[in-house]
Amino acid sequence: MKQPLKIAHISDIHLSGANDRSHAARLTRLLQHLRNEQFDHLVITGDLGNHADPDEWRVVQQLLKQTEWYHWERCTILPGNHDLMNLEEEMRLYNALNPIQWFRQKAFQRKRQLFCELFYEIMGGKNQTFPFLKILNYPTLRLALVALDSVAAWHPSTNPLGARGFIEPQQLTALQQPQIAEALRSCVVIGLCHHAYNVYGTDSLIDQAFDWTMELQNRDAFFSLMQQLGASIVLHGHFHRFQSYQKEGITFINGGCFRYNPYRYSELLLEADGSFQQQFLSLEEKEER
Repeated sequence: MKQPLKIAHISDIHLSGANDRSHAARLTRLLQHLRNEQFDHLVITGDLGNHADPDEWRVVQQLLKQTEWYHWERCTILPGNHDLMNLEEEMRLYNALNPIQWFRQKAFQRKRQLFCELFYEIMGGKNQTFPFLKILNYPTLRLALVALDSVAAWHPSTNPLGARGFIEPQQLTALQQPQIAEALRSCVVIGLCHHAYNVYGTDSLIDQAFDWTMELQNRDAFFSLMQQLGASIVLHGHFHRFQSYQKEGITFINGGCFRYNPYRYSELLLEADGSFQQQFLSLEEKEER
């Protein structure tokens, strides 16, 4: 009997600087556990650090290498808003009072390019940013990972906390080309982004204001694209909850927050026919068995 494909998913690591040794040790422990459990692929959906510092990214990169995850066919990684912007820096007077958003947008794009250059071996490849497509051939199935960057640059009125998401129209357009549909033929398709499709949803005005600061602004366009591409699953992070939810045939899985719970992760088991089972597991519970 063929074994299902095993995908591990974690998110929002939030290293507090390159010298956050205790948190790095917890991440090493989890990565070693996932390797020992013989997962086929690991997805990390952003927020490796807290300060948009490439040194934080390099710590994660080194740990992935040490635990034998740092290979194109073994791991896929995305940036989160905390990887591409330092809110404290953005809100300094010389930035916040700068009326020319173009300069901020260019700086944001340079930071994203730097992230992609550092992790190109497990992202879309050299000289590739977003979107990118990975097609992985396994004995049981053909898997397509469709990755988009949902991080939006800081803006004093439309993104004052730097946490709202927006997928650039050119990313969506690039994935609507006929050759993409052809490449995805006979694949099990999984979408990847950092921001959640759903946030709380509440009648409280205070909570609604918070939701506004966290939302994916063009989530309907993103959802329509996932439908068009035949995605059955979307993996994301950003909203620090370990949860899964459905909308019109697509299952969204939120990888939670490794910073808040470094023992918990998502296990996704994919069968050859595209059916799947998903559960959140605890490292401590697994070790007690």
